[in-house]
Amino acid sequence: MSAVRRVLLIAPQPFYEDRGTPIAVRQVLQALSELGYEVDILTYPIGRGVEIPGVRVFRVGNFLKIRQVPIGLSLRKLILDAAILPAMVRLLRENRYDCIHAVEEAAFPAVVLGRRYGIPVIYDMQSGLPEQLTKHAAFRLRPVQAILRRCEHWLLTNADLVMCYRGLEGYVSSVAPRARVREWFSFNELPTADAEQVAAIRAELQLPLTKKVVVYTGNFEHYQGIPTLLSAIPSVAAVVPEAVFVLVGGSGGEAEALRRGAKRMGLNGSLRVVERQSRERMTPYLAMADILVSTRSQGGNLPLKIFDYVAAGRPIVATDIPTHRTLLNEERALLVPPNPEAVARGITELLCDRERAEGLAAAARSYADEHLGWIRYLQLVGDAYGQLRTPGTETVGL
Repeated sequence: MSAVRRVLLIAPQPFYEDRGTPIAVRQVLQALSELGYEVDILTYPIGRGVEIPGVRVFRVGNFLKIRQVPIGLSLRKLILDAAILPAMVRLLRENRYDCIHAVEEAAFPAVVLGRRYGIPVIYDMQSGLPEQLTKHAAFRLRPVQAILRRCEHWLLTNADLVMCYRGLEGYVSSVAPRARVREWFSFNELPTADAEQVAAIRAELQLPLTKKVVVYTGNFEHYQGIPTLLSAIPSVAAVVPEAVFVLVGGSGGEAEALRRGAKRMGLNGSLRVVERQSRERMTPYLAMADILVSTRSQGGNLPLKIFDYVAAGRPIVATDIPTHRTLLNEERALLVPPNPEAVARGITELLCDRERAEGLAAAARSYADEHLGWIRYLQLVGDAYGQLRTPGTETVGL
């Protein structure tokens, strides 16, 4: 085995928190550690510590005492991103790295600095930049979108390797045909829940065994299709009155707002809203589900929860959009149009057809066991790093 190499990983997010991108970053760090790399991660001053062999965590200063950074663009995020740049320069001056692995917007300065210091750069792409910013009205303007597309094209073309999440490879190739791109996934890391854990969650939510449980996990952002799911509940309850929907993943404010909205809609008896849970506590929520549901309406990147859904071995109802189809198909899930009526029909159909539901669940779990395990993920990360070359050396990789 060749000598251990060093990686600078730039993660402009709270680290660690149990949400999409930080989970993906932690999984990369675990893989690089096992592959024998030494990694310095530069990240926000927010988040709990993690202990991974060979990984050192560097955090930018926090003179404004910021305690939380919401998902998406915000003033707090811009402030902390600004603090990332000088810290990145300092680390590059003081250390010798073989690779810069930059997540999301950190890839822009990383590519510039990588050229200056002669270090190859991996752009870890979690979503398309123009689409990601459309939730803000100013970024939906045509001239602004044109500028964002040009910036994204520059980044995709100039990064030495683009590692994009499942569902984005086609998008990358369409935007920048010359980009070197590898698509990857989130591996199944959740333990199996035992009967006592499931029973405890059901008791906590006041769900007797006579209740059929439909579970959604993830944030409560609009693009997740939460309004569609809520609108489907009355139609499901009319056919399957024992059905209860459990939505897990909102922050305190989001969860409370959803409870108020559900009360106005008269859904209290058919709905439980649970605030975001730690990764370790998610397993029994998935295990108790008679149906797992994803009503996502847009987005090019496949949400991490779909990997968890497939590995959980429970029947899945998901909206039939290109993003979901990068992992799901008719053998592994019931795919329905993204409207309340179709979602309600799909959920009702699987609640009433146990044989079909069990068949979909078994096929999904079989696929996860074969394609989404740790060994496959480790090989994928190793192969991706093996494509890089540093000046005057052979391929960087084990």
